[in-house]
Order: sequence, then structure tokens, then C-alpha cells
Amino acid sequence: MPGHNKDRIAEDIKREIIAVMKDVKDPRVADKFLTVVRVNVSGDLSSAKVYISSLGGIEEAKAAAKALDGAAGYIRGEVGHNLHLRKAPELKFIGDDSVEHGMEIMQKLHDVTGGK
Repeated sequence: MPGHNKDRIAEDIKREIIAVMKDVKDPRVADKFLTVVRVNVSGDLSSAKVYISSLGGIEEAKAAAKALDGAAGYIRGEVGHNLHLRKAPELKFIGDDSVEHGMEIMQKLHDVTGGK
């Protein structure tokens, strides 16, 4: 099953980033309702794109992604240490509006069905 190991590592990285994000003290990250939507790891496991979404909207998600990019070295070190990786991937954080988009779709479905 090609890609199985890569997918497993991506999920492990996602879990660890969620845990480490709680320790980031930047006000753009602290006390915000942030979600790690997904992690895409490159084929050689040297880099990973981390998609961040926020209930506060896309602008808040982009600000949080910028703050997390600033803390990427710390987060990368913690992820590598906790997962016992020989070389942790370079992390690139990207603001994502998928949670907001999903809420809009849910509202439209609710409106169409009449609240049933």
C-alpha cells in the first residue's frame, strides 16, 4: 500500500502539532479556536504543509498561520522529539477557510430543509 507510511506520519504530525500549539504564547495563536485541518507531507518527508482553520474566519486563520510560521522551528523540534524522527520535516503553515465554508453549507442545508 504505497503512501500508507506517509499518511500515518502526516496524522502523527497533525496530532503532535495540535498538542504543541497549546504552548505557543503568541497572542495570534493563544486563546483562539484553531483547528489543524490537514497535514500534507512531501514524498521524501522533508517538508509538510499544515492547514490551519479558525472559527474567527479566514483572516484570523491567516494571522495564526503567520504566527505559527514564526514558531515553526520550536514546533518542528518538539514534533521531531516527540515522534522520535531522525529528521523532522520543515513546516509551512497555511490559513484555511474550510471550517467556515462547512458552516455556510450546513446553514444552507438547514435553510433548504426548513430546520428539520
